[in-house]
Amino acid sequence: MNIVILERNSVGTDIDVSCFNDFGHVASYANTVTEEEIKERVADADIIIGNKTPFNETTLKDAPNVRLIALFATGYDNVDMAYCRQRGIKVANLRNYCTASVAQHTFAMALFLLEKLNHYDHYVKSGAYGAQKRFSNFDIPFTELSGKTWGIVTMGNIGRQVAQIAEAFGCRVICYSASGNGTYPGYRQVDFETLLRESDVLSLHCPLSERTKNLINLDAMKKMKSSAILINVARGPVVNSHDLYTALTENIIAGAGLDVLEKEPISQDNPLGAIKDSSKLIITPHLAWASTEARERCVSETYENIKAFLEGRDRNLI
Repeated sequence: MNIVILERNSVGTDIDVSCFNDFGHVASYANTVTEEEIKERVADADIIIGNKTPFNETTLKDAPNVRLIALFATGYDNVDMAYCRQRGIKVANLRNYCTASVAQHTFAMALFLLEKLNHYDHYVKSGAYGAQKRFSNFDIPFTELSGKTWGIVTMGNIGRQVAQIAEAFGCRVICYSASGNGTYPGYRQVDFETLLRESDVLSLHCPLSERTKNLINLDAMKKMKSSAILINVARGPVVNSHDLYTALTENIIAGAGLDVLEKEPISQDNPLGAIKDSSKLIITPHLAWASTEARERCVSETYENIKAFLEGRDRNLI
């Protein structure tokens, strides 16, 4: 059995992946970028372990033995599912492995923005605090989460955990189904206009689709509170970067926390890169999913997916 790991470093070099040797010969590559690299490396593979590399007719047509693509990820928009079904190639993804990590990061960004932590950390480290005579400083006002409305786009596993944490902070939670089909017992489900109008914090946890691409554009942000904070830990293209730049620089909304962007890594022509005020915008490099524990689960769950496939059991097959 030939197993090829195309993006070994995508789970971090601190995470052990030797478990895959249980299944046969493993060829591991730190990263795989070009179509030519993919084609060459999977030519003799029975099982491919990948993450963001594209899997389609171009990259797989010369790999006759492939039986399974096991993803180090939940999302599979990089996989041509129609072609894989035609070829009889099974595809397995991961479920719920990074829920805690993404939910935690959602609140880390929201609280960083809400409490103006960048400003106050700099205030102390600049020497300004040590030079003053009073014991406290709160020159930029901040507010509590308690009593605020937290809006959520799509209540999957991550959205539900965010809702539970928001409630623990004393928030009123409302939600919107981006697909139009979701039902969320226990939470007030609203239309998009209401979500925008009422949310003090709006967090995005939806997959990328035709319905969600550019969901948060300038028109949408103009309907939000000027004091609102936007958090995107979903997919970059759900938020229009140029429109968000306008919304932030013209104070249409108060702040934004982004872990995902339309193009990753960030491109030089992305206008958001010009906003240096971290009290208004914080951008992290697509790491919300990547706690040590989540990355360990990523590997162990992928292992279990492959094991189940080889034993003839369906486990996380798409």
